[in-house]
Amino acid sequence: MVIALCLMSIFSFAQQQTDSTNAPTDFMNSNGKIYVVVAVVLVILIGLFIYLFNLDNKISKLEKKNE
Repeated sequence: MVIALCLMSIFSFAQQQTDSTNAPTDFMNSNGKIYVVVAVVLVILIGLFIYLFNLDNKISKLEKKNE
């Protein structure tokens, strides 16, 4: 996972720069895709928190059962 992220950052630096300093952000915002990215990140984070909450509940039940 970390290796893939490092490779992605290397490839992004290799791309040719345009006149605008915020070209990727402007491109995503002009097409409305930035909202899709934010929505996907939020869904992943919410799913992760729900999973951790359920896992904590299961562990708590097992601890109470073993006492």
